[in-house]
Amino acid sequence: MLLRRGGGMRESEVTDRGLFLARRRFLALGAGAALLPLSQARANPLAGYRPGAGGLDEKLTAKDSVVGYNNFYEFGTDKTDPARVAPGLLHTRPWTVAVEGECGRPATVAFDDLIRPHLLEERIYRLRCVEAWSMVIPWIGVPLADVLKRFEPNSRAKFVAFTTLSDPSQMPGQAGTVLTWPYREGLRIDEAMHPLAFLAVGLYGEELLPQNGAPLRLVLPWKYGFKSIKSIVRIRFVEQQPPTTWSQLAPREYGFYSNVNPAVDHPRWSQASERRIGEFFRRKTLPFNGYADQVAGLYQGMDLNRDF
Repeated sequence: MLLRRGGGMRESEVTDRGLFLARRRFLALGAGAALLPLSQARANPLAGYRPGAGGLDEKLTAKDSVVGYNNFYEFGTDKTDPARVAPGLLHTRPWTVAVEGECGRPATVAFDDLIRPHLLEERIYRLRCVEAWSMVIPWIGVPLADVLKRFEPNSRAKFVAFTTLSDPSQMPGQAGTVLTWPYREGLRIDEAMHPLAFLAVGLYGEELLPQNGAPLRLVLPWKYGFKSIKSIVRIRFVEQQPPTTWSQLAPREYGFYSNVNPAVDHPRWSQASERRIGEFFRRKTLPFNGYADQVAGLYQGMDLNRDF
Protein backbone atom coordinates (compact mmCIF):
# COMPACT_ATOMS: atom_id res chain seq x y z
CA MET A 1 0.00 0.00 0.00
CA LEU A 2 1.01 3.58 -0.39
CA LEU A 3 2.08 5.24 2.83
CA ARG A 4 1.70 8.86 3.69
CA ARG A 5 4.22 10.30 6.14
CA GLY A 6 6.32 13.32 6.72
CA GLY A 7 3.82 15.89 5.50
CA GLY A 8 1.17 15.88 8.18
CA MET A 9 -1.78 17.28 6.20
CA ARG A 10 -5.26 16.34 7.38
CA GLU A 11 -7.56 14.67 4.88
CA SER A 12 -10.11 17.44 5.25
CA GLU A 13 -7.51 19.97 4.06
CA VAL A 14 -6.84 18.26 0.73
CA THR A 15 -8.76 19.71 -2.21
CA ASP A 16 -10.47 17.67 -4.95
CA ARG A 17 -9.68 14.42 -3.18
CA GLY A 18 -12.05 12.34 -5.30
CA LEU A 19 -10.35 13.46 -8.46
CA PHE A 20 -6.96 13.01 -6.84
CA LEU A 21 -7.69 9.40 -5.87
CA ALA A 22 -9.19 8.59 -9.26
CA ARG A 23 -6.02 9.68 -10.96
CA ARG A 24 -3.64 7.57 -8.88
CA ARG A 25 -1.39 5.36 -10.94
CA PHE A 26 1.04 3.93 -8.39
CA LEU A 27 0.99 0.71 -6.44
CA ALA A 28 3.14 -0.33 -3.57
CA LEU A 29 6.33 -1.88 -4.90
CA GLY A 30 7.39 -5.12 -3.30
CA ALA A 31 10.13 -7.46 -4.47
CA GLY A 32 9.62 -8.14 -8.16
CA ALA A 33 6.81 -5.59 -8.49
CA ALA A 34 6.83 -2.81 -11.08
CA LEU A 35 5.19 0.55 -11.71
CA LEU A 36 1.80 -0.16 -13.25
CA PRO A 37 -0.90 2.07 -14.75
CA LEU A 38 -4.17 2.34 -12.88
CA SER A 39 -5.88 -0.06 -15.30
CA GLN A 40 -3.56 -2.84 -14.08
CA ALA A 41 -3.90 -2.04 -10.38
CA ARG A 42 -5.56 -4.36 -7.90
CA ALA A 43 -9.06 -3.40 -6.83
CA ASN A 44 -8.15 -1.07 -4.00
CA PRO A 45 -4.50 0.07 -4.02
CA LEU A 46 -5.25 2.50 -1.18
CA ALA A 47 -6.46 -0.10 1.31
CA GLY A 48 -5.09 0.86 4.72
CA TYR A 49 -4.13 4.34 3.56
CA ARG A 50 -3.96 6.69 6.54
CA PRO A 51 -3.65 10.45 6.08
CA GLY A 52 -1.36 12.14 8.57
CA ALA A 53 -2.77 14.11 11.46
CA GLY A 54 -1.89 17.73 12.19
CA GLY A 55 1.10 19.58 10.77
CA LEU A 56 0.45 21.37 7.49
CA ASP A 57 -2.62 23.56 7.74
CA GLU A 58 -2.45 24.28 4.02
CA LYS A 59 -4.22 23.22 0.85
CA LEU A 60 -2.51 21.52 -2.04
CA THR A 61 -1.50 23.73 -4.93
CA ALA A 62 -3.67 23.12 -7.97
CA LYS A 63 -2.23 20.36 -10.15
CA ASP A 64 -2.39 22.55 -13.27
CA SER A 65 -0.05 25.03 -11.59
CA VAL A 66 2.32 22.34 -10.37
CA VAL A 67 2.75 20.87 -13.85
CA GLY A 68 2.51 24.12 -15.78
CA TYR A 69 4.69 26.59 -13.84
CA ASN A 70 8.26 25.39 -13.45
CA ASN A 71 11.91 26.33 -13.33
CA PHE A 72 13.73 23.89 -15.61
CA TYR A 73 16.22 25.89 -17.67
CA GLU A 74 17.10 22.86 -19.77
CA PHE A 75 13.82 23.57 -21.56
CA GLY A 76 13.80 27.37 -21.41
CA THR A 77 13.92 30.19 -18.90
CA ASP A 78 10.22 31.13 -18.94
CA LYS A 79 8.11 29.39 -16.32
CA THR A 80 5.81 27.96 -19.00
CA ASP A 81 8.58 26.68 -21.29
CA PRO A 82 9.10 23.30 -19.58
CA ALA A 83 5.43 22.28 -19.85
CA ARG A 84 5.37 23.39 -23.48
CA VAL A 85 8.67 21.89 -24.61
CA ALA A 86 9.67 18.98 -22.36
CA PRO A 87 6.85 16.46 -22.97
CA GLY A 88 7.66 16.20 -26.67
CA LEU A 89 11.41 15.84 -26.24
CA LEU A 90 12.45 14.13 -23.00
CA HIS A 91 12.53 10.33 -23.25
CA THR A 92 12.37 8.78 -19.80
CA ARG A 93 12.59 5.11 -20.81
CA PRO A 94 15.08 3.54 -20.87
CA TRP A 95 16.81 5.51 -18.12
CA THR A 96 19.83 4.61 -16.05
CA VAL A 97 21.51 6.18 -13.04
CA ALA A 98 25.23 5.74 -12.38
CA VAL A 99 26.07 5.56 -8.66
CA GLU A 100 29.79 5.83 -8.06
CA GLY A 101 32.62 7.27 -5.99
CA GLU A 102 33.28 6.53 -2.32
CA CYS A 103 31.05 3.49 -1.94
CA GLY A 104 31.38 -0.27 -1.71
CA ARG A 105 28.91 -1.18 -4.45
CA PRO A 106 29.14 1.27 -7.37
CA ALA A 107 26.82 0.42 -10.23
CA THR A 108 24.88 1.76 -13.17
CA VAL A 109 21.27 0.89 -12.46
CA ALA A 110 18.14 1.01 -14.59
CA PHE A 111 15.49 3.35 -13.23
CA ASP A 112 13.04 0.55 -12.39
CA ASP A 113 15.74 -1.46 -10.61
CA LEU A 114 16.75 1.60 -8.61
CA ILE A 115 13.20 2.11 -7.35
CA ARG A 116 11.72 -1.40 -7.35
CA PRO A 117 13.03 -2.69 -3.99
CA HIS A 118 11.45 0.20 -2.09
CA LEU A 119 7.91 0.86 -0.93
CA LEU A 120 6.47 3.95 -2.55
CA GLU A 121 5.26 6.64 -0.20
CA GLU A 122 3.27 9.82 -0.58
CA ARG A 123 4.65 12.90 1.12
CA ILE A 124 3.05 16.32 1.03
CA TYR A 125 5.83 18.90 1.14
CA ARG A 126 6.12 22.63 0.67
CA LEU A 127 8.33 23.74 -2.20
CA ARG A 128 9.81 27.23 -1.76
CA CYS A 129 11.50 28.89 -4.74
CA VAL A 130 14.32 31.38 -4.25
CA GLU A 131 12.24 33.78 -6.38
CA ALA A 132 9.80 34.02 -3.44
CA TRP A 133 6.95 31.84 -4.67
CA SER A 134 5.88 28.54 -3.17
CA MET A 135 3.66 25.50 -3.66
CA VAL A 136 2.36 22.54 -1.63
CA ILE A 137 2.76 19.32 -3.60
CA PRO A 138 1.85 15.64 -2.96
CA TRP A 139 5.00 13.82 -4.10
CA ILE A 140 5.29 10.06 -4.55
CA GLY A 141 8.63 8.34 -4.20
CA VAL A 142 11.09 6.83 -1.73
CA PRO A 143 13.37 8.18 0.99
CA LEU A 144 16.69 9.15 -0.55
CA ALA A 145 18.57 7.44 2.30
CA ASP A 146 16.98 4.08 1.47
CA VAL A 147 18.35 4.26 -2.07
CA LEU A 148 21.81 5.54 -1.13
CA LYS A 149 22.41 2.91 1.56
CA ARG A 150 22.18 0.14 -1.03
CA PHE A 151 25.46 1.32 -2.53
CA GLU A 152 27.30 1.24 0.80
CA PRO A 153 28.92 4.68 1.07
CA ASN A 154 32.19 4.45 2.96
CA SER A 155 33.72 6.65 5.66
CA ARG A 156 35.24 9.00 3.06
CA ALA A 157 31.79 9.81 1.65
CA LYS A 158 31.26 13.24 3.20
CA PHE A 159 29.10 14.64 0.39
CA VAL A 160 26.75 13.39 -2.33
CA ALA A 161 26.91 14.98 -5.80
CA PHE A 162 24.05 14.76 -8.32
CA THR A 163 24.05 15.39 -12.07
CA THR A 164 21.19 15.97 -14.51
CA LEU A 165 21.00 14.44 -17.98
CA SER A 166 23.16 16.26 -20.54
CA ASP A 167 21.62 15.96 -24.01
CA PRO A 168 20.78 19.11 -26.02
CA SER A 169 18.75 17.03 -28.45
CA GLN A 170 16.30 16.33 -25.63
CA MET A 171 16.98 19.45 -23.59
CA PRO A 172 17.31 22.34 -26.06
CA GLY A 173 18.10 24.87 -23.35
CA GLN A 174 21.47 23.17 -22.94
CA ALA A 175 22.46 24.51 -26.33
CA GLY A 176 22.57 27.96 -24.73
CA THR A 177 24.91 29.46 -22.18
CA VAL A 178 22.51 30.67 -19.50
CA LEU A 179 24.02 28.00 -17.19
CA THR A 180 27.02 25.70 -17.32
CA TRP A 181 25.76 22.26 -18.29
CA PRO A 182 25.05 19.65 -17.11
CA TYR A 183 23.19 20.86 -14.05
CA ARG A 184 24.89 19.81 -10.82
CA GLU A 185 23.86 19.81 -7.18
CA GLY A 186 25.21 18.44 -3.93
CA LEU A 187 24.46 17.73 -0.30
CA ARG A 188 26.37 16.87 2.80
CA ILE A 189 26.00 13.16 3.51
CA ASP A 190 23.98 13.81 6.68
CA GLU A 191 21.58 16.01 4.71
CA ALA A 192 21.18 13.33 2.06
CA MET A 193 20.48 10.71 4.72
CA HIS A 194 17.96 12.88 6.58
CA PRO A 195 14.43 11.39 6.70
CA LEU A 196 12.92 14.42 4.92
CA ALA A 197 15.16 14.02 1.83
CA PHE A 198 13.07 12.36 -0.84
CA LEU A 199 13.63 10.85 -4.28
CA ALA A 200 10.39 11.56 -6.16
CA VAL A 201 9.07 9.56 -9.10
CA GLY A 202 5.56 11.01 -9.19
CA LEU A 203 3.14 13.66 -8.02
CA TYR A 204 -0.61 13.88 -7.61
CA GLY A 205 -0.81 10.10 -7.93
CA GLU A 206 0.71 10.01 -11.40
CA GLU A 207 4.13 9.39 -12.83
CA LEU A 208 6.41 12.40 -12.79
CA LEU A 209 6.02 14.49 -15.94
CA PRO A 210 9.04 15.64 -17.96
CA GLN A 211 8.58 19.28 -16.94
CA ASN A 212 8.68 18.25 -13.26
CA GLY A 213 11.93 16.30 -13.56
CA ALA A 214 10.97 12.85 -14.86
CA PRO A 215 11.72 10.13 -14.26
CA LEU A 216 13.24 10.98 -10.88
CA ARG A 217 14.24 14.08 -8.98
CA LEU A 218 15.19 15.17 -5.50
CA VAL A 219 12.77 16.85 -3.14
CA LEU A 220 14.45 18.72 -0.28
CA PRO A 221 11.60 20.62 1.37
CA TRP A 222 13.71 22.70 3.77
CA LYS A 223 15.88 24.10 0.97
CA TYR A 224 15.16 26.40 -1.96
CA GLY A 225 13.72 24.62 -4.96
CA PHE A 226 16.81 24.78 -7.16
CA LYS A 227 18.52 22.29 -4.81
CA SER A 228 15.94 19.65 -5.79
CA ILE A 229 17.75 18.58 -8.95
CA LYS A 230 15.69 17.03 -11.75
CA SER A 231 16.13 14.18 -14.27
CA ILE A 232 19.05 12.65 -12.40
CA VAL A 233 21.53 10.40 -14.24
CA ARG A 234 24.50 10.34 -11.85
CA ILE A 235 24.97 10.15 -8.08
CA ARG A 236 28.50 10.30 -6.74
CA PHE A 237 29.77 9.94 -3.17
CA VAL A 238 32.71 12.31 -2.67
CA GLU A 239 35.04 13.45 0.10
CA GLN A 240 35.13 17.16 -0.76
CA GLN A 241 32.25 19.60 -1.18
CA PRO A 242 31.20 19.25 -4.82
CA PRO A 243 30.67 22.17 -7.21
CA THR A 244 27.03 23.10 -7.77
CA THR A 245 25.60 24.94 -10.75
CA TRP A 246 24.08 28.04 -9.16
CA SER A 247 26.72 28.53 -6.47
CA GLN A 248 29.37 28.50 -9.20
CA LEU A 249 27.46 30.92 -11.39
CA ALA A 250 26.54 33.45 -8.68
CA PRO A 251 28.08 32.57 -5.30
CA ARG A 252 26.86 35.81 -3.67
CA GLU A 253 23.28 34.88 -4.51
CA TYR A 254 23.18 31.08 -4.23
CA GLY A 255 25.13 29.34 -1.50
CA PHE A 256 25.91 25.64 -1.28
CA TYR A 257 23.49 24.99 1.57
CA SER A 258 20.59 27.09 0.26
CA ASN A 259 18.42 26.52 3.30
CA VAL A 260 15.26 28.62 3.36
CA ASN A 261 16.29 31.50 5.62
CA PRO A 262 13.99 34.54 5.65
CA ALA A 263 16.65 36.50 7.56
CA VAL A 264 19.04 36.39 4.60
CA ASP A 265 17.83 38.37 1.61
CA HIS A 266 18.68 37.53 -1.92
CA PRO A 267 20.81 40.47 -3.17
CA ARG A 268 17.97 41.50 -5.48
CA TRP A 269 14.87 40.85 -3.38
CA SER A 270 13.63 40.01 0.10
CA GLN A 271 13.08 36.43 1.25
CA ALA A 272 10.98 37.49 4.25
CA SER A 273 7.69 36.72 2.51
CA GLU A 274 6.45 34.56 -0.34
CA ARG A 275 3.57 34.23 -2.76
CA ARG A 276 1.85 30.87 -2.55
CA ILE A 277 0.72 29.99 -6.05
CA GLY A 278 -3.07 30.27 -6.14
CA GLU A 279 -3.30 32.78 -3.28
CA PHE A 280 -3.72 36.54 -3.48
CA PHE A 281 -1.96 37.65 -0.31
CA ARG A 282 1.68 37.03 0.49
CA ARG A 283 2.62 35.02 3.54
CA LYS A 284 5.54 35.10 5.92
CA THR A 285 8.42 32.82 4.99
CA LEU A 286 9.24 30.28 7.68
CA PRO A 287 12.81 29.32 8.66
CA PHE A 288 13.81 26.11 6.89
CA ASN A 289 10.50 26.43 5.02
CA GLY A 290 8.63 25.37 8.16
CA TYR A 291 10.73 22.25 8.81
CA ALA A 292 13.02 23.75 11.46
CA ASP A 293 11.99 21.26 14.14
CA GLN A 294 13.20 18.41 11.94
CA VAL A 295 16.35 19.81 10.35
CA ALA A 296 17.77 22.69 12.40
CA GLY A 297 19.98 20.27 14.30
CA LEU A 298 21.91 19.54 11.10
CA TYR A 299 23.33 23.05 11.23
CA GLN A 300 23.98 23.51 14.94
CA GLY A 301 26.94 25.80 15.47
CA MET A 302 26.96 27.09 11.89
CA ASP A 303 26.54 30.74 10.93
CA LEU A 304 23.55 30.51 8.62
CA ASN A 305 24.07 34.09 7.48
CA ARG A 306 27.47 33.10 6.12
CA ASP A 307 26.80 29.46 5.26
CA PHE A 308 23.67 30.20 3.28
